Amino acid sequence: MSERLSVFKTYKLYVGGKFPRSESGRVYEVSDAKGNWLANAPLSSRKDARDAVVAARKAFGGWSGATAYNRGQILYRIAEMLEGRRDQFVAEVADAEGLSKSKATAQVEAAIDRWVWYAGWSDKVAQIAGGANPVAGPYFNLSSPEPTGVVAVLAPQESSFLGLVSVIAPAIVTGNTVVVVASEKSPLPALSLGEVLATSDLPGGVVNVLSGRTAEIAAPLAAHQDVNALDLAGADAGLAKELETAAADNLKRVLRPRTEDWSADPGTDRLLAFLETKTVWHPMGV
Repeated sequence: MSERLSVFKTYKLYVGGKFPRSESGRVYEVSDAKGNWLANAPLSSRKDARDAVVAARKAFGGWSGATAYNRGQILYRIAEMLEGRRDQFVAEVADAEGLSKSKATAQVEAAIDRWVWYAGWSDKVAQIAGGANPVAGPYFNLSSPEPTGVVAVLAPQESSFLGLVSVIAPAIVTGNTVVVVASEKSPLPALSLGEVLATSDLPGGVVNVLSGRTAEIAAPLAAHQDVNALDLAGADAGLAKELETAAADNLKRVLRPRTEDWSADPGTDRLLAFLETKTVWHPMGV
């Protein structure tokens, strides 16, 4: 009896809760750390980037209006789903980064733990980013954090999964929606993450995942008038400078690239990076 043929996986974008192919129909070859072909990934176009921003904006009202507790529960559910597909992600991370199975397992487990860690911050971040302010007068003065809006995120180029999670989770747990440009050379874990998000309780459009040439996709996102912030974790110095210049047109918040140890304690920097502060004055009763 002849052996059956393997069913090759077709990787697609994740935009608005659906899995479209690139609008252009283009793909590019993705190879492992040794140069062996792994798959064809969608090569996103400017139109795909614009479609992702539309989806993110549409989802923003519902997601930012959800209770912090609800957002935390949804992030925890994503961690549950990742735990169930751990072996798949271990294999993809090992191929993408040239790691042994044990080291890839450590990366995936750290990423799952990070989802849980950020989920726990959902209803606590207001305690460190807001509060009552002392004022000279018969008033209450209260500050509270609010999400910035649509955040375009350039995922880290080298850390295909742990770094990816480390830039997505802190942006969405506080109520932002995101358009993520996956690692150019190692996009497969990011595209597989889209499948997990689609089968969790995360509303469509909260996270949108694009793959392709980072500079080609990032340029229209940086200039887009409906993008409120940029995380340039995956940009080199030259590209970052160009994107910052484009972002200035509508005063986007910009988190500049820096040397990161993605396995280290993440702290609260990224959690606070894409928050605005609303301050309310209220007269005291006499």
